[in-house]
Amino acid sequence: MLKLFADRGGTFTDMVAVTDNPSIIDKLSKHPDRFLIVPLANHQWVIVYKLLSENPEQYQDAVIQGIRDILSLAKNEPIPTAEIEVVKMGTTVATNALLERKGDQVVLLITKGFKDALRIGYQNRPDIFARQIILPTMLYERVIEVWERYDANGNELSPVNIEQVTKDLQSAYDSGIRSCAIVLMHSYRYPNHEQQVAAIAQKIGFMQISISHQVSPLMKLVMRGDTTVVDAYLTPILRRYVNQVAGQLPGIRLMFMKSDGGLVDAQQFQGKDSILSGPAGGIVGAVQTSLRAGFEKIITFDMGGTSTDVAHFKGEYERQLENEIAGARMRVPVLAINTIAAGGGSILFFDGSSFRVGPESAGANPGPACYRRGGSLAVTDANVMLGKIHPQYFPSVFGIDGNLPLDKEIVIEKFSRLSQEINNHSTPEQIAAGFIAIAVENMANAIKKISLQRGYDVTQYTLCCFGGAGAQVACLIADTLGMKKIFLHPYAGVLSAYGMGLADVRAIREGGVEQPLTSELIPQLQQLMKVLENQARTELNRDETIKDEQIVQKVNLKYLGTDSTLMVDFADDVTVMRQEFETEHKSRYGFIQAEKPLLVESVSVEIIQTMDTPEEPLISRTRAINEPPAPVETVKMFAADTWHDTPVYRREDLQPLDQIIGPAIIVEKISTIVVEPNWKAGLTERHHLILQHL
Repeated sequence: MLKLFADRGGTFTDMVAVTDNPSIIDKLSKHPDRFLIVPLANHQWVIVYKLLSENPEQYQDAVIQGIRDILSLAKNEPIPTAEIEVVKMGTTVATNALLERKGDQVVLLITKGFKDALRIGYQNRPDIFARQIILPTMLYERVIEVWERYDANGNELSPVNIEQVTKDLQSAYDSGIRSCAIVLMHSYRYPNHEQQVAAIAQKIGFMQISISHQVSPLMKLVMRGDTTVVDAYLTPILRRYVNQVAGQLPGIRLMFMKSDGGLVDAQQFQGKDSILSGPAGGIVGAVQTSLRAGFEKIITFDMGGTSTDVAHFKGEYERQLENEIAGARMRVPVLAINTIAAGGGSILFFDGSSFRVGPESAGANPGPACYRRGGSLAVTDANVMLGKIHPQYFPSVFGIDGNLPLDKEIVIEKFSRLSQEINNHSTPEQIAAGFIAIAVENMANAIKKISLQRGYDVTQYTLCCFGGAGAQVACLIADTLGMKKIFLHPYAGVLSAYGMGLADVRAIREGGVEQPLTSELIPQLQQLMKVLENQARTELNRDETIKDEQIVQKVNLKYLGTDSTLMVDFADDVTVMRQEFETEHKSRYGFIQAEKPLLVESVSVEIIQTMDTPEEPLISRTRAINEPPAPVETVKMFAADTWHDTPVYRREDLQPLDQIIGPAIIVEKISTIVVEPNWKAGLTERHHLILQHL
């Protein structure tokens, strides 16, 4: 049987498969330049494959094409679904729809008098000195005000005007709108009116009905409303994509990665849970592989083609409840990921006075200049110019027909032309190095935001580097931050996809409380958590692949009169929770207010079901201890403002206890690893590559 894990990124789609079928391996072995095949001890193999996310001349969907390629299928040959056990994947479909504002038309139903509440929002001014305020575009097409009202204590002040709601909803439906978001005052605690309105919408025929007390059952009308609108806006387009994939994989268990780092069955996958689907797989992959390697305090660094994602890990996944993504406010638990628009495809600009890197990206089509599709100079091109990427060690998947190597000549030509344009006596390679320095500084600043600015000493952490472009700049990032150790998994180039295979099934439910933390409140919290646990179980399917189950109970606390919440473990003892809150508050903000009472804003219950995950192979040393690895060739690489004669090693030729002193380049089929001067690299018996500062 075949297990497939996929991550569809902005530039590349990464595939990792585990199989016990030798015939699949026999066919793929004929294409060693396209597939990385790793044998496991239990008569299984891991297959690693990468393809462009967009190649309209060759295929419609990259994930389906990746499955076909791994199974060595002809163009019109049907997929043998009986040979596939499960497909686990992350997708950027909903993310792209939100970024490009290409979701479905939505009608918002909100309590009368609050028609513009979401438009007004919180009146935040990110740029305090801006003279022209540009408001974010609203995701809903029209608004229906519902004559109804509960007060904060659950007293019905006005019943739902059924006749008027029916008339207004029918009008919206007749105009072509098929998705609705229902957001009524105090419904997070008193949902009866929302249920009545939802029943009317269902009777009329709306295809998507997002109800705020189900989507985000917490206080704050604006944030709850925005989250519900996002869900109504994205779920239909996500559902169409899921159905499209499922339609080509009938009978196969299909699972998707949620933004909170857990897997869910395809039919339970919702728009609100999909925004960070792909990056979440990367965080899971980085954390789980780092833990297996013995690292417990890590900074994850995922540099792909379009963006770079960084995260902090110290014992448990960090999540954020309130987020603003692509201009949309959301209140759902997502992994705490800091994303910046800097990747291998980030376009390089000279504006007449200074260098700029991104945020615009060349994407997969046309891609950087070296992709042979007429693209602009990008970060990848700068690394080609510096000799850190060499076409002979990259797969030949470029050009219109997808069968050509990277084009180094066009890169040299464009940087030479740019050097003449700038005319500051810098050489083309110095200009390329300058662009790389800017990109590195941008990415290092992103790491500072999730580490140094929150009280964590980043020099005590290991940098877990992954993504197709990450290993090219890892040493430079670590140097900038003062970090001394870098961890590179053998599947680092496709770790987001591998993370899908290492992830657990997770279901999270939240409930609002907004009461002082006292001993008398504990029984009420326990009762609420039992209700939330039962709700979470409706999302889960118990099956034979589940190895273990864990229930995690959390409490969001804040000082009375403040707005900054911190999440702590739930305990029966109020003193224990207060101590944990104060420890975290002191670390985060530098002070505590011992005299102030604490308020329980909300609670959450998470059910974690552990699944079978792929094993990692052991390798043994066959060369003598005093026999170093042999480089395949020596190339020129520009580092520290000079050219170096740099040995190139193949990762598969390295063995445990080998030591490689930089500058050096280590190549593998899915990424290129640059060992800068003053760094050394060594291999462990699990084929993990550890880079350490000299």
